[in-house]
Amino acid sequence: MSESTRFDEDPRQILAKGRMGGRQYLAVAIATTLNALDGFDVLSISFASPGIAKEWGVSRAALGLVLSMELIGMAVGSIILGNIADRIGRRKTLMVSLVIMGLGMYLATHATGVVVLSAYRLLTGLGIGGMLAVTNAVVAEFSNAKLKSMFVAIMSAGYPVGAIVGGSIASGLLASTGDWRSVFYFGVVMSVVMLPVVYFVLPESVGYLVQKRPHGALERINDTMTKLGHRTVASLPPMTADEPRTSVKQLFSGGLGRITILLTAAYFAHIMTFYFILKWVPKIVVDMGFSPASAGGVLVWANVGGLIGALTLSFLSVRLSTRLLVIGAMLASTAAVIFFGHGADGLAGLSFLAALGGFFTNGAVSGLYALVAHSFPSAVRAGGTGFVIGAGRAGAALGPVLAGLLFQSGMGLQGVAIAMAMGSIIGAVCLLGLRTTRESAL
Repeated sequence: MSESTRFDEDPRQILAKGRMGGRQYLAVAIATTLNALDGFDVLSISFASPGIAKEWGVSRAALGLVLSMELIGMAVGSIILGNIADRIGRRKTLMVSLVIMGLGMYLATHATGVVVLSAYRLLTGLGIGGMLAVTNAVVAEFSNAKLKSMFVAIMSAGYPVGAIVGGSIASGLLASTGDWRSVFYFGVVMSVVMLPVVYFVLPESVGYLVQKRPHGALERINDTMTKLGHRTVASLPPMTADEPRTSVKQLFSGGLGRITILLTAAYFAHIMTFYFILKWVPKIVVDMGFSPASAGGVLVWANVGGLIGALTLSFLSVRLSTRLLVIGAMLASTAAVIFFGHGADGLAGLSFLAALGGFFTNGAVSGLYALVAHSFPSAVRAGGTGFVIGAGRAGAALGPVLAGLLFQSGMGLQGVAIAMAMGSIIGAVCLLGLRTTRESAL
């Protein structure tokens, strides 16, 4: 038997212990790009909201509901499509998510009222939620153990990149066309562009193939291992009796139960604070007397801060505890959001405050994704990620609605900012109780 086909360990361990090849970096890059598309699709409604409010005469409370609809869809999509990805594969689920996202964005351009638009944003959110769950699993399973945390955090940085680049394009489209529908058309085009990239370039993950063992699994695994620049194996590793099975029930069995609950609670609480900044910045800035295009620019700066925050945490996580970094970022996030509530004179000051809030809120989110990737084994990684993100997205949906109701009640920006900043404090307390994560390289 040749050295290249001699089996002496699990192929997942070969990837975890070996150096990363070019195709592994490419897989991470594709997942990061898909997360960037997610970032734009989620915030497309924020860029379009001033134009929608003006054209349809939408109140703040009603607008808060519209801003939350895709977040509700993301909650459902993360749980359902994340679990499906553990059953049918990462690659297929990514393509399904792209189709759903593109369809939802296209239909939004034909909406004629708040109710219909809300339904289309709910549909878009289903695809976005599935994408978030699966890209996290893809990066974890294509990275080696040494760089997993860093690359998961870098992948999460794609989210603000999409908001920055896509938001800059959206602001230009709004300025040139004056039509909020142009923002959604751009999202449709990008979804269509990414479909062939996933189909032709991204292989199915070895972790999924080893766990599910579809027909021809060994041949597919060895084909992928060769493409990734690693040696092949002669046989599949034996299945162990305690190997987790693909089901939501398993997430609450044994040692995984406590981890699932604490991570979900932390994500739920902090994401309320995160989406208060991202969803309400454009409307707040417009209400201060600035144009919708200028408001979009302030939101872009919030995402510039978010990008820098995610990258900073990703590099620090190579040497420092990711859990402690996230706790620190959440505490700083609380202070930054309260500081944002003071307001500022001029676009430059507002942009700085938004960037500061984005730095800490998104830095904490990126670290949470890394914690989730380490906490669940490959058998339930997409499903576990999907559950944490999905159940946690209820907080994302609640955040903009709650802020809208607080504004509607007459509370000023400072009071609303203080109330919404409390989510980060709660998230930090949950992570203090986590203590350790289940480190899994498989």
